[in-house]
Amino acid sequence: MILRRLFALLFLLLCSGPALAEGLTQSALSIPARFPDGSSAMLEAMVLRPDGPGPYPIAILSHGAPRNPADRTQMTPLRYLPEAREFARRGWAVVTVMRRGYGGSDGPYSESTGPCDNPDYMRSARQSSEDLRQAIRYVAGQPFADASRILAVGVSAGGLASVALSADPPPGLKAVISFAGGRGSVADNQVCVEDRLVGAFGTMGRSSRVPTLWIYSENDLFFGPDLARRMWAAFTQSGGRAEFIAAPPNGKDGHGFFSAAIPEWTPMVDRFLTNNGLAQRGTPIALSLPALPPPPELSAANRAKFPAYVEAGGNKAFAVSPDGAYGWKSGMRSLDEAQKGALETCMSHSQKGCRIAYLNDRPAGAGADMAAAAPMAPPQQGPRSTRVRLEPPPELSDSGREKFDAYVSAAGRKAFAVSQDGAFGWKSGMSSEDAARRGALDNCAKFTRHTCYVVIVDDQPLR
Repeated sequence: MILRRLFALLFLLLCSGPALAEGLTQSALSIPARFPDGSSAMLEAMVLRPDGPGPYPIAILSHGAPRNPADRTQMTPLRYLPEAREFARRGWAVVTVMRRGYGGSDGPYSESTGPCDNPDYMRSARQSSEDLRQAIRYVAGQPFADASRILAVGVSAGGLASVALSADPPPGLKAVISFAGGRGSVADNQVCVEDRLVGAFGTMGRSSRVPTLWIYSENDLFFGPDLARRMWAAFTQSGGRAEFIAAPPNGKDGHGFFSAAIPEWTPMVDRFLTNNGLAQRGTPIALSLPALPPPPELSAANRAKFPAYVEAGGNKAFAVSPDGAYGWKSGMRSLDEAQKGALETCMSHSQKGCRIAYLNDRPAGAGADMAAAAPMAPPQQGPRSTRVRLEPPPELSDSGREKFDAYVSAAGRKAFAVSQDGAFGWKSGMSSEDAARRGALDNCAKFTRHTCYVVIVDDQPLR
């Protein structure tokens, strides 16, 4: 218990700090919880919300449950930072809470379903949802929170917990979004007594009346499409309100859709929130992420995947090998764990050795040496009488490249932003670099649901 508290304290120190992105503020929160049986616990949490005093509607984000019990204590709220960011960009104060027995939260673990041949899914769901209820109770009293508008978002076991919360809703709960919700998966396409899990959702549907959105990928190996539809049918036939979306296959196992396919699910969530009167902003808050150059060893295809590392939560590391193999880890308890995990993942794909290229957003090893050997020239300021030679960002389409000359010719403080799908935006003639960056990001975000990032400031490429 003492060691877990020390880990939690370390997380609090790492999590607290300045704004994570333009317009968003991240902070750590330790939630005192007292449960119906008289027990108490401190729950580890992270808050990500728009800048300013608020109040903002609350989104409670609930994690899944790893198949390996030993992995529970290694989990952190940082693991879900990119997902939380999408709700915060839309005007929500997102509270990612670790339930009892996970991460830096106190134990004991309370969600056991019992033996696989006789699982009690309802007991597990109610225990999990009680942690969410306690988190809501505490957060509702914070000055940044609008307790009259609450959204519960969960993935896997957290999705089950969120649906269970809707069956006995706290005041202010307006809707639930469940990504791949369920429990009891012990191996690919193997769930302990599926009928019991279906029955649990039927029981919850009898008293759940808030609108819910269920999203399952068609190649989910935890809860396959047939089982997902059976759970949804049991819930709705009992009286529950649920919209079901069969999302396209994603990777080798669609159970990771929530983390791996953010650009695909954000339009689904936007429609659901709008249809239920819960949309908070017309345009998501634009992000300002560091323009990190991909390690030179990466192939063109893998360079296109590198922005996922840039967008990931802290305590992260990226490793690469001379033959282009790579691996990375994020949202870990420490940088040492992130570095170890990145190297192990990279080495599993290469026999030529791997090096750490990035620790968080800082070049490491050879990458740092290269960066030091070629320092950037200071950006030019003010109007210019001659044009400089700048290469268009590689993300741009042919038509976008043709329009890039207008940016090169523009005067004053300026910035150019681009997204991985080729959308772009720029701003010139501004009073400061910060104003130019914000304007470029805002303009880029109007044309894409992907993350935009600044790649040029004035006439200086940032990568």
